[in-house]
Amino acid sequence: MSTILKTLCLVGTLLLTSFTTLAQPIARDEFSISPLLNGQQIPKVNLQDIKGKTVDLAELTQQKPTIFFFYRGGWCPFCNNQMGQLKAIEPELLKMGFQLVGISPDTPAQLKASAAKNELKYLLLSDEKMLAAQAFGLAFYTSEKVTEIYTSRLHVDNPMWTTPEGAKRLVLPVPAIYISDDKGLIHFQYVNPNYKVRPAPKLILTAASLVGSQE
Repeated sequence: MSTILKTLCLVGTLLLTSFTTLAQPIARDEFSISPLLNGQQIPKVNLQDIKGKTVDLAELTQQKPTIFFFYRGGWCPFCNNQMGQLKAIEPELLKMGFQLVGISPDTPAQLKASAAKNELKYLLLSDEKMLAAQAFGLAFYTSEKVTEIYTSRLHVDNPMWTTPEGAKRLVLPVPAIYISDDKGLIHFQYVNPNYKVRPAPKLILTAASLVGSQE
């Protein structure tokens, strides 16, 4: 390989690594996000589990292949339904060697309540400051109407964020599924701005089996 080509490859690798470790700006809406893609690395982000213990996402993926799912919070019925579906297929995922990790803006206390209510055994992590959601490129400002509905009718008490225009809004993650290998490399991602549509459990199992076969 020529010196020039080697240099270009090195620069490309450095750029890709830098990109995956930088937080993306909060998108103006759910249709304007720039999520991480296949072939990129799980970013180094510190979150808290239900006991308040710090967990580094990048280090977590060095232990075993991981399935991350981002959800809006325990107040969301669509999210609770998905959490139940993942609970049902967790035994199969464990047999494949995967660990299942849920990430949401909920506080550790709220996560603990959700885990107890739904009898969940998989790891739940608190992303109160939206560090992971931004690092994965999933964070977005909700509209004025949606912010009003969620805070007044659904009693969502997440911290309010200030948009570049100075408006107060909720910031949420677009629901997503990421599957990485034991080196933190992303092999599969499902991101849908329509929060009512979640990937079928069979799709997740199929994707996991394909990722596992590459190990």
